[in-house]
Amino acid sequence: MVIAFAVIAALIVTGAAAAYEHFNGNLRTTSLTAGGGDATGDLAKPTPLTILVLGSDSRASAADCTIGGACPTGTASPSATGTAGPGNADVEMLVHLSADRTNASVTSIPRDTIVDIPQCTDQFTGKVVAAHRDRSNSTLNDGPNCTVATVHQLTGVPIDHFMVVDFSGVVQLSNAVGGVQICVSKDVYDPYSHLKLAAGNHTLKGLPALEFLRTRHGFGDGSDLGRASAQHLFLSTMMRDVQSASTLLNPVTGYQVADAATKALTVDDGLGSVDRLLQLGLQFNKIPARSTYFVTMPTVYDAQNRNVVLPGPSAAALFAKIAADQSLAPARPRPSSTPSTSPTASPSPTSTENAAPPAAATTTGCAQVSTERTVTLNGMRMTPTEAFNQSPRVPLSAP
Repeated sequence: MVIAFAVIAALIVTGAAAAYEHFNGNLRTTSLTAGGGDATGDLAKPTPLTILVLGSDSRASAADCTIGGACPTGTASPSATGTAGPGNADVEMLVHLSADRTNASVTSIPRDTIVDIPQCTDQFTGKVVAAHRDRSNSTLNDGPNCTVATVHQLTGVPIDHFMVVDFSGVVQLSNAVGGVQICVSKDVYDPYSHLKLAAGNHTLKGLPALEFLRTRHGFGDGSDLGRASAQHLFLSTMMRDVQSASTLLNPVTGYQVADAATKALTVDDGLGSVDRLLQLGLQFNKIPARSTYFVTMPTVYDAQNRNVVLPGPSAAALFAKIAADQSLAPARPRPSSTPSTSPTASPSPTSTENAAPPAAATTTGCAQVSTERTVTLNGMRMTPTEAFNQSPRVPLSAP
């Protein structure tokens, strides 16, 4: 959605045919052939609209290798988001716009969720991949269609379109908006993502922005759930930045943002032009930020392996609301007509689900740094704050 706003910003301030041609040339497209269910979303009509947004960890270019690492020879590996093979989905977000455009939701599916993966055809080799059970993020290895089919089977929500964003795209987009303001609750150092920040507010762009988005062990309980919460804070702030008048009315900034956004994208054919992205952005722009809700799929830890999670008991109800085009706005408590004298009920001791209420895109706050020993430094397990204190020679990611 940030990308759609970026395109709006550039086209409003430039209005030039040359801009259309340039941005169209940036886009990469691939077909959405099957797997999204009975999707009927229409960019030009008042229908529910659902887009699966994926963040790819593929090393598709030299830039991705430099940023993401793990390219043994320093050269690009084949891409899961463009022409050929593998890459995982570091980020999976189901974005839903209501038919009347009064509300929207962004639902994160933790990448380490174990799910049933339906049979699908590898988009790069043409090989039929048998149904199996695995982490949801692994499906992007076989192409976006397999990921769409898996998420549709998991949620029951018809999926109209997909977008895939790569490493270098995140860096370029954060640079184009001049950085994204974030806050961390404590000093944090995650040796895995290399994010190192002192407690408080920071403006992140470039590589530090990517480090923040990829940090898992530093936030929450050190799992993908904490990372999802931090990503929501980052993306809601970036969304406000792109929508702001300073971006929309500045021709240089607007052009840079849209250029970075379209270069970062692989989309299905239905979104494969600037005109289509503009239509999508205009639809999303009708929805106030206060009515856009971020939520993470409720999960439970796998009893056999706490490094992965399973959909929680209340996940089905969440997805049913989205499929029925119902707002995720938290219910307002009804005032009691008479004072209650009953004792306050205690939380159920059997409740072990990881679940949090939806948060509006206007919500601000700090990413919660883990207080558990979730990182390893010099062979020792410690908290991210202890790691911060034990690594004086490691430079800060941002002042």
